[in-house]
Amino acid sequence: MEPIVGAVLAGGASRRMGTPKATLDLGGRPLLEYPLAAVQGAGLEPAVVAKPGSPLPPLAVPRWDEPAEPTHPLTGIVAALTAARGRPVLAVACDMPFVTAELLADLAARAGPLVVPEVDGRLHALLARWDPSLLPALRDALEREAPLHVVATELDAQRIDEAELRRFGDPARLLFNVNDPGDLDRAAAML
Repeated sequence: MEPIVGAVLAGGASRRMGTPKATLDLGGRPLLEYPLAAVQGAGLEPAVVAKPGSPLPPLAVPRWDEPAEPTHPLTGIVAALTAARGRPVLAVACDMPFVTAELLADLAARAGPLVVPEVDGRLHALLARWDPSLLPALRDALEREAPLHVVATELDAQRIDEAELRRFGDPARLLFNVNDPGDLDRAAAML
């Protein structure tokens, strides 16, 4: 059986950061390298999904281009599922430097069409296992530009709660994402 694809999503507009996140320096490495290393450490088949022309650091893994429009997180997830040729995809945002290989391996091994961490009542669907059977529903959600957390709720995601996440570390750290310059400073301090 082929391994599940670990797709690092790097196609975001990065409006709050003001510069592409994937290439940001964090501790002397591009931000994208942290979740990519976790994907590889989890034994998943790695790929980076980005908009055509998105600046990325040099990659030793496949780059899959998502459509230029729309700018919606589901665009990358749908592109990854399409490129994965019928295999599930564990999607992880490129701005999650503290996600661990152990957590990714656990999420990838779970059954069910959609598996999503939940902390403080909030679904973190940019770190989720997506089954290819969801593609029609995801394309429909993308067409109506439904928010990602709404889509996860509509699809009755299997939720991984804080207690389960704690087996892999502090949930706030594991799910920390870099959205703006202040977050980048906080991430540097957390390294």
